[in-house]
Amino acid sequence: MMKTARPVALAIIVGLLVIAALFLYLSPRADRADHEGAEQAIYGPGEFPIADSRIELEVFVASESTKEELEKNRFTSYVEQKLGIKFNFVTTSTSALDEAEDILFASGDYPPILLSGSLTTDEQVRYGKRGILRPLNALIDRYGDRLHEIFQQRPDLRQSLTAPDGNLYALPAINECFHCWYAQKLWINTSWLERLDLPMPKTTDELYQVLQAFKRDDPNGNGLHDEIPLSGAVNSWHSEITGFLMSAFIYNTDRNYFYIENGHVGLAAVQPQWRDGLAYIHKLYSEGLIDPQVFTQSIDGVIEKATRQDNVLGAITVGHIRMAYNNGNNIRQSEYEAVPPLIGPAGYQAAGFFSSFDRSTFAITDKATETEAAAAMRLADFLLTEEATVRNEWGMEDLWWRKGKPGEFDEHGRPAKYWLAPEFAQSDTQNEIWAQMGLLYRDRNLRESWAVSQDPYSIVGYEHRLYQETQNKYEGKEPAEVYPDYIFMEMAEAQEAARLRIPINDYIRFNMVQFITGVKNADADWDDYVEGLEKLKLDRYLELHQNAYDSYRQK
Repeated sequence: MMKTARPVALAIIVGLLVIAALFLYLSPRADRADHEGAEQAIYGPGEFPIADSRIELEVFVASESTKEELEKNRFTSYVEQKLGIKFNFVTTSTSALDEAEDILFASGDYPPILLSGSLTTDEQVRYGKRGILRPLNALIDRYGDRLHEIFQQRPDLRQSLTAPDGNLYALPAINECFHCWYAQKLWINTSWLERLDLPMPKTTDELYQVLQAFKRDDPNGNGLHDEIPLSGAVNSWHSEITGFLMSAFIYNTDRNYFYIENGHVGLAAVQPQWRDGLAYIHKLYSEGLIDPQVFTQSIDGVIEKATRQDNVLGAITVGHIRMAYNNGNNIRQSEYEAVPPLIGPAGYQAAGFFSSFDRSTFAITDKATETEAAAAMRLADFLLTEEATVRNEWGMEDLWWRKGKPGEFDEHGRPAKYWLAPEFAQSDTQNEIWAQMGLLYRDRNLRESWAVSQDPYSIVGYEHRLYQETQNKYEGKEPAEVYPDYIFMEMAEAQEAARLRIPINDYIRFNMVQFITGVKNADADWDDYVEGLEKLKLDRYLELHQNAYDSYRQK
């Protein structure tokens, strides 16, 4: 009875999801027959509007704003007027994007244009081979003025985006965020360090001693033993404690568990150094130095602890400290500094490194007419311009931002190109901006051209603070080679690797928690754990990724 009840229940749930997703998609959708009339000529790059008459584009987006709110959005109006188009938004929430996208493609009732999608390289190859995704090569050659400029500056980018069959099926949003590249950080309460006369920890042993003092010596001064020496969260942006701590033993980002040595792709989670790291983290956990909820709580759990009357958090693994102190508590968040990557007992030290994109946002499907496909490419090319990128994220000029003035300098001491008002962070921007929805091109040159505040702990100085922390403590500490976040495989190999990935990664995560919490012993149960991974066809899984990495390096 138990063997049949679960599949039936699962089928019911999947069916409900399909119905919900299709209702979400179809409810705002006009009959496509109404606008599939005669094809229109789309003007070439630089001409606005892009055609003689207004063109309606049905686009799929992920946003916390509703369709109605997006239609009234000021940036929406700006783009529509500039290009002479009319958006018909098909929306889903950002948290449900992957599931909604999968269901729409599975149903066959997917939209003509993905403007804010989430396409993996595997999906691009699969949907491209089936003719669902339209190759963009010819459209880029004809209409990609800004893209030509970007690819000329970054020939490696076009190579990275090209599938094994030579086609380019999708475009990512580029965000060369320096501090995001090194987002695997540990933030420590320096006011507690000062109160207890402790140095900033540099090694795993020094961190252990600091966490012991945080637990033992009442650093928040309330007379209670309520301190949580180290906390983190699951399912948030680089908030797992294991990424930072394990990288003092062997490279680990809590993503794919790969490391690369002399061009060879290996799995960190079966190496002796991984076992040593598990034993170290278990020691911290068993002595009450790690939040017991660290493997179950979301970032909301961390925020709740961060906002208690007395501060109880000694150290937190989050991509940036305002993830925990996001309520405007400037005093508390200013007390934390990033801990440099720890040096382990064998002298190993590594910063986690993440590229500027791992999925693609924009694609054109076979549902688009020739006119819609050309118009969509003109739209994509425009959204990648600096003009559109700035307004997408920060709104219209002279609302919250303006061009730089004499005496204002950017991150590198150059005359600032732009200046952002402090009020932006506390303003209701919902109807003004797309908030990074869709395509943008935020390379380092643009991101680091804004005026820097003299106060790194102010709202507008926060980006400068993150830049400094990253530059001073993390830059250059990543391994010489890391497995790329964006990498292609041939379709058959991609499908095989995808089938193997889920059970292997789930097995690693499940056992990691068991070893750390003491359910399993890192010595007695290690061989059985490794044998379990081998039974999941680990050798074949690594072979597939080795082939993909070899092809990547030969591009």
